Amino acid sequence: MATNKKQPHAVLVPFPAQGHVTPMMKLAKVLHRKGFHITFVNTEYNQRRLVRSRVPGAVAGLPGFRFATIPDGIPTSDVDADADAPQDPVSLCYYTMTTCLPHLKNLLRDLNGAVGAPRVSCVVGDGVMSFCMDAAADLGVPCALFWTASACGFMGYRNFRFLLDEGLTPLKDEDQVKNGYLDTPVAQAHGMSKHMRLRDFSSFVRTTDRSDILFNFLLHEVEQSDRATAIVLNTIDELEQTALDAMRAILPLPVYTIGPLNSLTEQLVSQEGDLAGIRSSLWREDQSCLKWLQGREPRSVVYVNYGSVTTMSKQELVEFAWGLANCGYDFLWIVRNDLVKGDAAVLPPEFLEATKGRCLLASWCEQEAVMHHEAVGAFLTHCGWNSMMEGLSAGVPMLCWPFFAEQQTNCRYACMEWGVGVEVGDDVRREAVEARIREVMGGEVGREMRRRAAEWKEVASRSTAQPGGRSLANLESLLKDVLK
Repeated sequence: MATNKKQPHAVLVPFPAQGHVTPMMKLAKVLHRKGFHITFVNTEYNQRRLVRSRVPGAVAGLPGFRFATIPDGIPTSDVDADADAPQDPVSLCYYTMTTCLPHLKNLLRDLNGAVGAPRVSCVVGDGVMSFCMDAAADLGVPCALFWTASACGFMGYRNFRFLLDEGLTPLKDEDQVKNGYLDTPVAQAHGMSKHMRLRDFSSFVRTTDRSDILFNFLLHEVEQSDRATAIVLNTIDELEQTALDAMRAILPLPVYTIGPLNSLTEQLVSQEGDLAGIRSSLWREDQSCLKWLQGREPRSVVYVNYGSVTTMSKQELVEFAWGLANCGYDFLWIVRNDLVKGDAAVLPPEFLEATKGRCLLASWCEQEAVMHHEAVGAFLTHCGWNSMMEGLSAGVPMLCWPFFAEQQTNCRYACMEWGVGVEVGDDVRREAVEARIREVMGGEVGREMRRRAAEWKEVASRSTAQPGGRSLANLESLLKDVLK
């Protein structure tokens, strides 16, 4: 795409984790399709992973769509430069917050001095990278924050001060994690479901330390959102109306819902054009997954993927394995090499023998394509927001096993508000896993979940349908009122 001096130039800065990079890349492609010059800013570590995960040149960019990098600030002594694995979330939160601002300021100045590219006209920063607002202010351009979490997740973080004031967190001791204390009802949290328990807030509240880095990082970032030019969310109003109403009541700035972003991108961005070669997966995707699904009966396969960061114990891996083996259904299971804490994810030979012919194990896949395949009947998920939106868009009911952050909140809403989920439970047992799968795939509860999932699929489809989709209209308002 040719550039000119009047062309808007958006600089997009995702938090350096797969669940943040993926939706930010979708938004970048949508903006490019709408005429923006794009600079997509990865950390140096993640850019190296992208280069390794794709064919050569796939992250070289295109005219009008370029990549840039900044350091994440993590000391080099703490980094394995050749690792193909996520970085420690605590380190990422601390070092991005405390070290990245001057590097982003310098990059923005360099971009403005570059020959042949338009001047930077706006910054889209990740919701948990509030320093982007300071860098944009230094340049005199607007900064929208893209919160890649759900609206209910955002409001969960916004209630951290309430939980502190009520004495619900920090915990008095570690015993409260398992003695039933987390089941304390918290029905009065502002903008949240009346079904909330303390365990349904972000896992960061389960600390005994008031100085906990993750708790204070999210408390700081969510309160800094007030300074943004606008907030952008990958959701739909009908799904999270109460949380969105609460956000709009407390934030002195507009909130734009443009989800499901996967559907919006599909509507606006050609899957065969130049942008198709620019991908955001930090893992190489196994193309055999879709081939394996071909020919299987509709809604006969359980798809299992715990996302890019979730880890579990060896015992939990084994319990999930035998629950899947004993359920009687075919299953496609994404098993990352780093899925087990501190060890390789190795499954028992007896399990592999027992499931021969009806399971496929892969290290990563193209999830959206898998989810939309007619053979998939249920999704065993960690409840990350990208996965939740992709599951809702595909009309697939979910078995929920949240790991950390606001995944606990997404799980509660899926089960109690949206009617599309059932909880596996913190204490993983093969009998419970088997029973839950049978319930969702073949029971009366599963039939009702499929009905509700189909309804949400229709709502999601309408939001991005042309003409008249609400998310499409919100996107146009965002461009006209904020970014151009």
